[in-house]
Amino acid sequence: MPGVDKNPFEDDDGGGANPFAFAQAGPRLPTLAAERFTSSRDATDEIPLSDRSESIRKKERELKEKEEQLTRREQELRKLEAQAARAGIFLEEKNWPPFFPIIRHDIRRDIPLHLQRLQYMAFASWLGFVLCLAWNFIAVSGAWAHKAVSSSYGVQIWFLAIIYMLAGIPGSYGLWYRPLYKAMRSDSGLRFGWFFLCYLVHICFCIVASIGPPIVFKGKSLAGILPALQVFSNTVGVGILYLVGFALFCLETLLCIWVLQQVYRYFRNSGAAAESKRQSGGA
Repeated sequence: MPGVDKNPFEDDDGGGANPFAFAQAGPRLPTLAAERFTSSRDATDEIPLSDRSESIRKKERELKEKEEQLTRREQELRKLEAQAARAGIFLEEKNWPPFFPIIRHDIRRDIPLHLQRLQYMAFASWLGFVLCLAWNFIAVSGAWAHKAVSSSYGVQIWFLAIIYMLAGIPGSYGLWYRPLYKAMRSDSGLRFGWFFLCYLVHICFCIVASIGPPIVFKGKSLAGILPALQVFSNTVGVGILYLVGFALFCLETLLCIWVLQQVYRYFRNSGAAAESKRQSGGA
């Protein structure tokens, strides 16, 4: 049209290109192909389910066979232990005293339940005898140290007190306590008989020790009532030691008499008495 200016936004070349269209900055970057990443867990070889179940069943069978073998071995050991116990043979595993095991002593495992209390009382009587001999040594040593007796006489009674202690403690264990322990385990009539014989001698010794008659070195090698009265007039402290020894020997005697009665009652009521008669008759 005349008088109308030319469109300022129109290109000079007369093209109809849109000036607001985004110009391409260049060729497009090629898109990266999607790469597939697999984790280390997915990379493991796939094991068929049937093979896994078969291996599990195989392991279960092996474990079951081992368990059966252990059960059979345990039963065989129990049979052997029962046969050995009937024959009077026991496995002696040393466990006492705990700090230095030298003997086998386990009342809870070795002794039947209905006899454990009686065995504990017998063990208490043995420990009481150990205490009596140890205290007797202390009393005699005190008499020698405080010159309640002459020096030469004191040496003699002191050595006698040592002999009583060193010979009495293992002797009492081997002569009457250990035979009673084994008799309670195997219910042996001969072992009960040996226990009664040695235990009676033990009770007689305790009675003599509690009195302290002037038989050997005027009785002052034993902490009895008679030497206690003699020493008490000279030295009160040593006299008290002798009186305590007298009381300990008296308590030991009473406890031993009770233990002897209870063991004899069990011996008469059980089959051990009849077994002892048969064995003595067969001999």
